[in-house]
Amino acid sequence: MRSRSLNLLVAVAIAVSLAPRHTIAQSLNAKPAKTAAQTWTAPRTVDGQPDLQGVWANNSATPLERPKVLLGRAFLTEEEVAALKKKAAELFDNGNSDAAFGDTVFESVLANVEGSKSGFKSVDGQTGDYSSVWTVARDWDNRTSLIMDPSDGRLPPMTPQAEQKQRAALAATGGRPSGPEDRSLSERCITYGSPQLVAGYQSYYQIVQTSTSVVILREMIHDAQVIPIDGRPHLAPNIQTWTGDARGHWEGDTLVVDSTNYKPGVFRNVSTEKLHVVERFTRTGPDTLQWQLTIDDPGAWTKPWTAMIPLRPSKKAIYEYACHEGNYGLTDILAGARREDKADEAAERTSQPK
Repeated sequence: MRSRSLNLLVAVAIAVSLAPRHTIAQSLNAKPAKTAAQTWTAPRTVDGQPDLQGVWANNSATPLERPKVLLGRAFLTEEEVAALKKKAAELFDNGNSDAAFGDTVFESVLANVEGSKSGFKSVDGQTGDYSSVWTVARDWDNRTSLIMDPSDGRLPPMTPQAEQKQRAALAATGGRPSGPEDRSLSERCITYGSPQLVAGYQSYYQIVQTSTSVVILREMIHDAQVIPIDGRPHLAPNIQTWTGDARGHWEGDTLVVDSTNYKPGVFRNVSTEKLHVVERFTRTGPDTLQWQLTIDDPGAWTKPWTAMIPLRPSKKAIYEYACHEGNYGLTDILAGARREDKADEAAERTSQPK
């Protein structure tokens, strides 16, 4: 994929060199005439607060981390974005190819933009496949990473303890579970993590406001985060939850949410009880809710990091995510593990001398 991506950038560079050079990054530094979007004012609730209410979708195609082949480039050109969008439609809109989820969408399109249909797979070679009908249309922009700090667009190094925890989690996932505790929190229908950064797969949020609180309902496992905005203090440190203890306040038109008191492992499987999340929600236009979050966990990462995700409005309703009721996956995983245990026991008895 690396060589293919390098060839892509060379080809695009040649094409762009024949045309006037004008990048999205350059256009951001220009001073265009005011447009309707620039003079737009956020609607207000009956209490006078900026109205964030409604259903919002995270279908951003931008990967969390900047791909290594794009290191040093915070933005793509308009021509490159157009080429990626065109290739994404060719790969996924027909429903006849493999599916891609999460950051794999961007990586797959980047690897295939020269015309090759290889470079990604959603199969494990044993249990079947998802087709591209599972891949929703993604929102493309010119950024090469959601992470805006550090400036290289990459996650800061993990602590040794977090690296060890990550290796143990991967080993447990790939090994034979002795019980449900050896599987991930999402497979056990407990939580998909908090904050949830999943894009393009049941990645919808519903926001409801009152004068004293804001509620954010996540589609995945229908976690509902109740955020008091009445000035009350955080809970005692010994009270921990899966979604954290959130407290909110308004800074101008921005809702700032400060969350602490997380259970260990709830974010990206490696977070600790030191996790501190600050989120900023701002309406920047009629069809954009800017969600900026800063992750500070000295037990997991060597320094804090910040990402920005643009959420888009949706007219679709959020339905119940009945995870436990249909969780035959976990049942079958554990049943398969016990069958393997019995097969090992039978083989051991057979191999013993009579």
